[in-house]
Amino acid sequence: MTGVPNWLAALRAYLLTVVAGDLVWEAAHLPLYTLWRTGTTGEKLFAVVHCTLGDLLIALASLTLGLVLVGHRDWPVRRLGAVGALTMAFGLGYTTFSEWLNIVVRESWAYSDLMPVVPVLGFDVGVSPLLQWLVVPALALHSAHRAGAARWATTQGVAG
Repeated sequence: MTGVPNWLAALRAYLLTVVAGDLVWEAAHLPLYTLWRTGTTGEKLFAVVHCTLGDLLIALASLTLGLVLVGHRDWPVRRLGAVGALTMAFGLGYTTFSEWLNIVVRESWAYSDLMPVVPVLGFDVGVSPLLQWLVVPALALHSAHRAGAARWATTQGVAG
């Protein structure tokens, strides 16, 4: 069918961008956690891979919720902003919960003195993980829009 946005290409672009962006981000902000000083090379590598895969699942679930709640059949050409806002809000919300659960409740990881923090709901949350859920999804949604809109634009006579 011509003239229809390619949602599958958009989803693929979104997920590939999320994996690449989160892999780089997780490796880059590792020094902001105590694991950087205390962990072995294997533990650090495991943490980066484990967190990247977790980020991928969070990003997929967040996008799915956004699409179900406010998506349009012509996504990502239509309703990209609304879906994107919810996707990022869900990602930020889950990240805040996860940081609280793992730092405050479980004490399974800790920030180093290098991590800038902001108070949220009575506890400190790292700025880096919060920024991660703004920057990486924004890039991924942009990639999704470009990939999904490419075929639609050519069939509509729109320069892409």
